[in-house]
Amino acid sequence: MKNPETEWVTAYIGLGSNLANPALQIKSARTAITQIAGVKELAFSSLYHSPPMGPQDQPDYVNAVMCVAAELPPMDLLRCLQRIENDQGRVRKDQRWGARTLDLDVLIYGDRIIELPDLTVPHPGLAERAFVLYPLYEIAPQLLVPGKGHIADLLDRCPMNGLKRLD
Repeated sequence: MKNPETEWVTAYIGLGSNLANPALQIKSARTAITQIAGVKELAFSSLYHSPPMGPQDQPDYVNAVMCVAAELPPMDLLRCLQRIENDQGRVRKDQRWGARTLDLDVLIYGDRIIELPDLTVPHPGLAERAFVLYPLYEIAPQLLVPGKGHIADLLDRCPMNGLKRLD
């Protein structure tokens, strides 16, 4: 999977869960991500509690953002994250934004703008989602989001919408 010509890239991964002990799901996913060959953890945000997006008849979420150095191409990183989701009991249903044991998203991959059928980076909802922006700002307050602008400016336009940092 590793390409000897691939450089290390700073990437940001969004983590979310609202089933089967969400905080533990996030912590387990963090550990699993650090065990991917070609990935090194650089920073990890606090855990945040947020109301569900989409259908409201589901439990609230726990979210976090992880910064990693990745030697893997973006699609390989995505495939590894999807394996972790599956290993932690993720069931993909037709309903969008439904309850899940684990959701892992490649939010940012270096300074790249990627538009593929299975991967869009920066993540399409990044600029409007408090549960992504606040933890992202916590670990990267100077970040320039490719094609979107400075993280602080994005945060200024995004209300917390019930988001709470967990201690």
